[in-house]
Amino acid sequence: MSLNIAIDAMSGDHGLTVTVPAVLQALKKWPDLRVLLVGQQSAIEAALAEQRYDAERLQIVHADQVVEMDELPSRALRQKRASSMRVALNLVKEGEADACVSAGNTGALMAMSKFVLKTLPGIERPAICTAMPTMNGHVHMLDLGANVGVDGENLLQFALMGSVLVSQLDNNPSPTVGLLNIGEEEIKGPERIRHAHRLLLQTPLNYVGYVEGDDIFKGSADVVVCDGYDGNIALKASEGVAKMISFHLKQAFHRNLLTKLAGLVAAPVLRQLRQTIDPRRYNGASLLGLRRIVIKSHGGADVYAFFHAIGQARMAVQKDIPSMISQQLETLMADLASQEAIHESEQASV
Repeated sequence: MSLNIAIDAMSGDHGLTVTVPAVLQALKKWPDLRVLLVGQQSAIEAALAEQRYDAERLQIVHADQVVEMDELPSRALRQKRASSMRVALNLVKEGEADACVSAGNTGALMAMSKFVLKTLPGIERPAICTAMPTMNGHVHMLDLGANVGVDGENLLQFALMGSVLVSQLDNNPSPTVGLLNIGEEEIKGPERIRHAHRLLLQTPLNYVGYVEGDDIFKGSADVVVCDGYDGNIALKASEGVAKMISFHLKQAFHRNLLTKLAGLVAAPVLRQLRQTIDPRRYNGASLLGLRRIVIKSHGGADVYAFFHAIGQARMAVQKDIPSMISQQLETLMADLASQEAIHESEQASV
């Protein structure tokens, strides 16, 4: 059985110079993959001209327009209906593709995805979720920038979606869930976070309470839930730290002949460290809460990073993440409604 993935080929800072080679690598690695490469046909054909590939597994779908990286989401939604981003999402809506991958404008992708594909019943706002490295593996964190100013109920929905995603992708039946806050004490943080904390305590989720910023990378929880503003800052800060560590290590080992020799001895360890903290390995964020699968690649992704985003889409299709979230959400909401009814009954009898 083949998996059909629509690729927004014109997206990102580098466009076809990244998306086309990444797609060819993905087709070579995964024989079950079929790609719909969406964008300006003549440009895509030129990029493929000297490449070897299975034409039965790669189809070009023409799209006249391109959503610019700095374009207002509202403008892109109204005026870019013939864009590679919109056409790729339409292919998913129409069932011709099982998922969409784009490195384009995050706001535009979220707005178009929500408009074209709609959200799952019970989900008010989709959330961006991706993996980040930790001391003992990785953590999935959401939201990473789709929503600013969420309330307690939104954070509860994020927690559920993140828990389902990790349970499926990592084969972890009971992933731990933490709520990002400025302290572990009950009184810490704004009311919306304390409200989410109270709601989460009533759920069957494996909720471990508040986690702080350093807990993200300690691996204190399998899922970390937060507002999109906080999450995006944490994500970008972690990427900056990884680049800073790589920079200083390189500087230190190239200082003189002695340090260069030390670098040769330490080379295997340094390669392992670089691979572990390399943000490109974790590229490919899920837009959770939609009825279908959309993966957001980093706009500045290179071929290696975009290849990993395609892999994330493939895995999400295999695990049928939207259906799993929908089923779990229905069960959770029924449990919460039952608990609320019991509480109201007890209060009325007092």
